[in-house]
Amino acid sequence: MNWLNKLIVGLMPIAPKFLIGQVAKRYIAGEELEDGIQRVYKLNDHGFLGTMDVLGESITDKAGTEKPMRLYKNLIRELGEHPDLRTGISVKLTQLGLNIDKEFCWENFKEILEMGQEIDLLIRIDMEDSSVTEDTLQIVERAHEIYPKVGAVIQAYLHRSEEDMHRLLEQDINVRLCKGIYKESASIAYQSKEEVRENFIKLGKIYLANGGYLGIATHDEYLIDHFRTYIENKGITTDNYEYQALLGVPIEHILQPLVDDGKTVRIYVPFGEDWYAYSSRRLKENPDIAGYVIKDFFKRDKLS
Repeated sequence: MNWLNKLIVGLMPIAPKFLIGQVAKRYIAGEELEDGIQRVYKLNDHGFLGTMDVLGESITDKAGTEKPMRLYKNLIRELGEHPDLRTGISVKLTQLGLNIDKEFCWENFKEILEMGQEIDLLIRIDMEDSSVTEDTLQIVERAHEIYPKVGAVIQAYLHRSEEDMHRLLEQDINVRLCKGIYKESASIAYQSKEEVRENFIKLGKIYLANGGYLGIATHDEYLIDHFRTYIENKGITTDNYEYQALLGVPIEHILQPLVDDGKTVRIYVPFGEDWYAYSSRRLKENPDIAGYVIKDFFKRDKLS
């Protein structure tokens, strides 16, 4: 079936939008803020924490940042009305103007930071492609000095990431460690699955062994099993780590047992109008998703 899944992904540019919409139903809470709120409540009921993310792409003009700023502010205000909701938020700095002007982006993010601080909200600054890695880390550091509940993301496939992990460890910054999804050259990033896995393990152990708080963000069962064994053998407490996954990725058979065993598991919950681009990326990253979606589609059709 793998070849068929890849074929489906290759035909995406001419696929009807409703077909991509089938992906969106699995991986996105919905178009509205209330959809995201309700999805996180359901996750909380099953013992999971959430991270809410406003979908959107990089902004190329200052006026374009007004919409994402409004959406993020509305999100934080709404979370203030739901103090029982166990969630944080994630923010993409290119939505706030990082590719236009770093100081302009900082002023925008600072508004979000101050609002989040008022309700004691965990704020994760997402990591994007390598062209903005350094600027993103500098804003993380700047924000963390004001509000300690600001976290970073490190991508295991980048050669520079070991140095960045030590840098963030020195400042006691909460880190979400993931493999990395952007296409990067071999001069700055590991290319093979094995190399990325090895570096992920190396970086994660650096953080855990030195008392940093680590979000183990992966759907790779090998890595989850590896870290579960390592953590148990080292006697690392749940105060120092959590597991993280994207909404809809079909590894419930691993995640729910982790929660049932008392581990912290956080689910990334995207929502918003810009679902098409996000869903298309999910398909390109993992063609096997196409198979799951097609199966679900025909199951629903039979039942109707």
